[in-house]
Amino acid sequence: MHTAAFVPLRLRNWALWLLFFVTTTWSFYIPGELRQPTKSAALLARQAFAANVSSGYSVTRYNDGQPIPLLVNKIFSDHTQLQYAYFDLPFVCPPSGKSHGGSPFGSGQSISLNLGEVLRGDRIMTSDFQLEMGKDVECAALCSLEVGRADVKWARQLVKENYVIEWIVDNLPGATSFVTVDRSRKYYASGFKLGYRDISPATGQSRYFLNNHFTIVIRWRGAPEGGKVIVGFEVYPKSITAEDRVDGGCPKDVHKDHEGLGLYIAPNMSRLREKYSGLSYFPEDDDDEDDGATLRVPYTYSIYFREETKVDWANRWNLYFTNQEEGSMTHWLAIINSLTISTVLGVTVFIIWSRTVHGDIKGRGDGAMEDRKLKVQSRRKRSGDKKSEGLLDNADVENEADMSSDDEPFEDTSGWKLLHGDVFRIPAYSGLLAPLVGSGMQLLFMATGLLVLSCLGILNPSFRGGFVSVGMGLFVFAGVFSGYFSGRLYKTFGGSAWRKNTLITALLFPGLSFFLVLVLNLFVWAQASSTAIPFSTLIGLLALWLLIQVPLVYIGSWFGYARAAPWEHPLKTNAIARQIPPQPWYLRSPAGPLLTGLVPFAVLFIELLFLFKNLWQDKSGYYYVFGFLSVVSAVLMVTVVEVTVIATYSQLCSENYHWWWQSFLTGGSSAFWVFAYCIWYYTFKLHITGFVSGLLFFSYSFLACAVYGLLTGTVGFLAAYTFVRRVYRQVYPLSTKLKPY
Repeated sequence: MHTAAFVPLRLRNWALWLLFFVTTTWSFYIPGELRQPTKSAALLARQAFAANVSSGYSVTRYNDGQPIPLLVNKIFSDHTQLQYAYFDLPFVCPPSGKSHGGSPFGSGQSISLNLGEVLRGDRIMTSDFQLEMGKDVECAALCSLEVGRADVKWARQLVKENYVIEWIVDNLPGATSFVTVDRSRKYYASGFKLGYRDISPATGQSRYFLNNHFTIVIRWRGAPEGGKVIVGFEVYPKSITAEDRVDGGCPKDVHKDHEGLGLYIAPNMSRLREKYSGLSYFPEDDDDEDDGATLRVPYTYSIYFREETKVDWANRWNLYFTNQEEGSMTHWLAIINSLTISTVLGVTVFIIWSRTVHGDIKGRGDGAMEDRKLKVQSRRKRSGDKKSEGLLDNADVENEADMSSDDEPFEDTSGWKLLHGDVFRIPAYSGLLAPLVGSGMQLLFMATGLLVLSCLGILNPSFRGGFVSVGMGLFVFAGVFSGYFSGRLYKTFGGSAWRKNTLITALLFPGLSFFLVLVLNLFVWAQASSTAIPFSTLIGLLALWLLIQVPLVYIGSWFGYARAAPWEHPLKTNAIARQIPPQPWYLRSPAGPLLTGLVPFAVLFIELLFLFKNLWQDKSGYYYVFGFLSVVSAVLMVTVVEVTVIATYSQLCSENYHWWWQSFLTGGSSAFWVFAYCIWYYTFKLHITGFVSGLLFFSYSFLACAVYGLLTGTVGFLAAYTFVRRVYRQVYPLSTKLKPY
């Protein structure tokens, strides 16, 4: 009766899991991929959940006349890594401090930010823009200010570097609207231009103009529960001269073409003549001294509300990804390329395992065992005869005893089988290898968690700063795994100072990373950029590292060293190390691991094109095709395992037992090619100017490649370690119960 009731229960559980899998598969959402099979309830529920967890934002419904806060953030550019808070600009309207729409906060009030927002340079504050749902405003004056020569020059430089402004309404960044080439779809680019540049037809010189009028378009849709929800936030900037305005400060006709507000103050000719006296020519733009001359900059704005019936609130971020849809075919080609390379390597590994390893085992099967027993019995018989005749001395007895030992391996003739007594010899600098492997496991856990959460939609662009914040939390929590693997591997190596190993694991990689970020921060601080991490945040990161992560690493290391048993090796290690014969050139120099790193890089480099474009070149966009990235990353890990196994087997066949570090370097060697790709990308694709921006690019690229190399190196080492243990346990089954060392 109980069995009959248990079987249907199991069937129901399997049916529920199958239904959940099918529902999740059909509702799997890759932002930027608009061809969704169905708008299932699971899809809408998951997207609503993603919105609810994003920075505390949920679906906000507005009634007609209800105020809508507009937040200002920062300016950024594709040509530099330096960002600036919007209200730090001396040529924009400063906050008045007045509250609008019944808000308890006045303009200029800082919004509390999470760790990720602070690290990415966000500085979000309330503003003086007054928006009310459904109320169009033809023109409203914001302020009018006088700007000096130094500020005009800085504004001209920012416009030259193509800086864009980021505002936020209902957690949507203000966007510049574009249409596709066939004019069938519209898509957004986050941010809008600070100004623009053109060429003077009279002189042929570049002229710079500042955008001082903003046409704000709020696109809304009616909510089934009542009210209206915002599904789009567009900003159309315009430059309008300070002349020909009405008393309120607005242009007479804001929609007509106007002469732009040029960023130019006539030079002080008397001062220039005095400075360059005796010269027939002097530069007219060399006029940085504050002589009291100013440029009047009036700021105005218009507001329009337009109903949008084609976009749902749950899909409003799709407009920011539509332009990425054109690269979907390239993503699929990258996956096919990755699978092809991985399959070829997998076949190679299969041949190595089946023909070589199993072939050796099969060739040395029962017949070899029986032959070995006969030889041992024959030696013992001869030994007994000699003993009975009194003809065997003590040395012969010892030799015969050694030859008849149960731990005696099979007689090998060549190749990797000759290394049975040295293959598990403790590597040099094992006290450094264990912490590196532990840190690699920590990074592997963090990267896996980020990819999974991103694919589920929990980490999305509406969760501003969530990727960095959650990644930092996962990294700190994964200190337990770092300490465990480092401590257990250290114990396997026979180490005794496990507390020292714990400190190295907890301080080495995080300490070097923190030091690098601190040094870079000094350069950014000198530029007064919002990219600089505030001092209070640095103290918080230091406390997070020393007060939380270090104890977690200690706990994990204690479990790995004191509670867990070391990994057992199937063979004892000889007292005297075997002499290694002359090695091929690729095992004598670093060229071997570097060449093997080309294979994982070939799997990854197509996806790197998209990743680099969104990180460095198109900062106004969002990289959010994590579904493709997850598949490529999984294939990459498999490829690293296959390459490392093949390289390790080749090294053992050359009778070289120094495979420990070699496997780690082989697994992480593709990081070298990724960094070389960074140099190529900077040289030929980017237009970054300035020493500090270049320093930031190469420093953060180096740090990212170090993280990648540490992660893949750990995967390669663990794969080679597992392979070697399994191979020698299969070939030497009589020695499986031997203690390590």
